[in-house]
Amino acid sequence: MKVRKSAGRGPFREQPFFKPIEIENICEEALRKVELMPSSAEPIRIERFIEKRFGLTPEYSALPAGILGYTIFGSNGPSAMVIAQMLADAGTVVAERRINTTLAHEAGHCLLHSHLFALADMPLDLFRDEEVHTDKPKILCRDVPVGAYDGKWWEFQANAAIGPLLMPAGLVTEVVEGWLERGGLLGIPQIPLTARVAAAQAVSTQFDVNPVAAKIRLEQLFPKTNQTLL
Repeated sequence: MKVRKSAGRGPFREQPFFKPIEIENICEEALRKVELMPSSAEPIRIERFIEKRFGLTPEYSALPAGILGYTIFGSNGPSAMVIAQMLADAGTVVAERRINTTLAHEAGHCLLHSHLFALADMPLDLFRDEEVHTDKPKILCRDVPVGAYDGKWWEFQANAAIGPLLMPAGLVTEVVEGWLERGGLLGIPQIPLTARVAAAQAVSTQFDVNPVAAKIRLEQLFPKTNQTLL
């Protein structure tokens, strides 16, 4: 990880940079440390991970429209995590899976950004414009974006942790092994375009995540652009 002074974008005075492999390793190491990395592909117990790794029990509360959750931080790390009650009230498989995605996103903040709140001169009202009022520093997440990068690097990094926490790379590879083709000079594994929907569905089912989350994870691990090397 490299760190540089923030260019003024966002609330933090420093901006850490993580390579994708660093985020993969941080997440897998964290799962292993609390003995929640399964030996074969199965749903990750993300709420239990948060309880064991950070000593937090996520709370569910009514939040303003469009806000899925937030995490409160102190100088010693995260001190509370709140998830939108409306997700729990929905009572659908899609909503339950979105809760897990939101929990993984918040856990990503805890793993990657806690140290930023240890700065003594961190302003207490740095998210005042986000509608949830508290005098404690927090990262408040309006949604789990899947579109283009909007400059909010702390959200981009937390999103990058969702896949490694809910769908560890080695276990995903086991699930899609039957579809993998290795070609080109480097023998980079690929999933053919004709098999990507079926592969994403298999990952979705195996890890109990929504299909869009599985699709994004496959894009991370087996990007379509690599197929130009064949």
